[in-house]
Amino acid sequence: MQGSTGPGRRLSTWASDPRSSRGRRHPEPAAPTRNAFQRDRDRIVHSTAFRRLVYKTQVFLNHEGDLFRTRLTHTLEVAQLGRSIARALGLHEDLVEAIALAHDLGHTPFGHAGQDALHACMAPHGGFEHNLQSLRVVDVLEQRYPDFDGLNLSFETREGILKHCPLRVARWIERHEPGGIGRRFIERSQPGLEAQLANLADEIAYNAHDVDDGVRSGLITLDQVCELPLLGVHREAALREHPSLQQARPRRLLYEILRRMLSAQVYDVIDATGAALKAQAPADADAARAMAPLVQFSPAMRAASTDLKRLLFKALYRHPAVMETTLTAQRIVTELFEVYVERPQEMPADFAGSPLRERAVADYIAGMTDRYAIREHERLTGRRLFRQPA
Repeated sequence: MQGSTGPGRRLSTWASDPRSSRGRRHPEPAAPTRNAFQRDRDRIVHSTAFRRLVYKTQVFLNHEGDLFRTRLTHTLEVAQLGRSIARALGLHEDLVEAIALAHDLGHTPFGHAGQDALHACMAPHGGFEHNLQSLRVVDVLEQRYPDFDGLNLSFETREGILKHCPLRVARWIERHEPGGIGRRFIERSQPGLEAQLANLADEIAYNAHDVDDGVRSGLITLDQVCELPLLGVHREAALREHPSLQQARPRRLLYEILRRMLSAQVYDVIDATGAALKAQAPADADAARAMAPLVQFSPAMRAASTDLKRLLFKALYRHPAVMETTLTAQRIVTELFEVYVERPQEMPADFAGSPLRERAVADYIAGMTDRYAIREHERLTGRRLFRQPA
């Protein structure tokens, strides 16, 4: 064992240790009371991009209901799940939390609809992907320090943020940052275990809360999702123990099913990952990077999670009501892009003066909240495509 995640807790030998961090792109003195990963987490929480997440779409537009998830509430749920699993596995909780809090900073307004529209607009200029944009936010776009752009996060946090990366982009990163976070995509190695965990916690969180929001919206039913064994088995168990939930308390039944499903998935990850780590016994964090992914579901839970994702894609994400919203959102993003490229003076000076006009426009739009994009579109076009909240 080595290092410590907090009072009374020790790191596993394969966990990331802030004392052995590969450091920051711009060297800084160590903080007197915080380890490197705590410092990363704090910088992320205080960033402008993090605050904007509260007004960015998860599935339902921010103004469609006060109780639907936003990017911010999703992010907090990922962080909570990640920390719980990290503690059980002896991984570094602060690092998992930092990655989780930053993983969606580059998301556009209107969720995946906005991303798809912006990617289409940027296709002749390198494309757009929210994962790469999240890295761009923490490396370049946040302007908070006098000596460097971005938040100057540690290697391990940045590595976790960059979940996916095309080979051409990885090679570009490698040229500008030799041996940095692009190298693993060239070598086909893995990120640290904390990054692997944050990625799986993301999946666990959005599957559960999209079921919750989907049923709350009325676009899918509890009976639909409980046709899947992953949820059906928990409904049966809940009703056996609490028969009154059947009629009198339907929302409590849903909450109980989701609570049990989340617990089952968390314990499954702990057991499956623990078994993989015991079998492979990586000597340290770098040894784990050279192995196949070790943070994992069991095969049965992986299949069950995949089935749930398929159902949500077909029944919720492709529901006619959601698709109508999607098309309108894409129209707003596309028309904003066209206006700003033609009239960059409509943007703030920092964006308007960039020699890379299309990329600057993409950066500006990606940073918008849902409601700001709606208002800007109306200001620039004179048309209101979404009803604004009172």
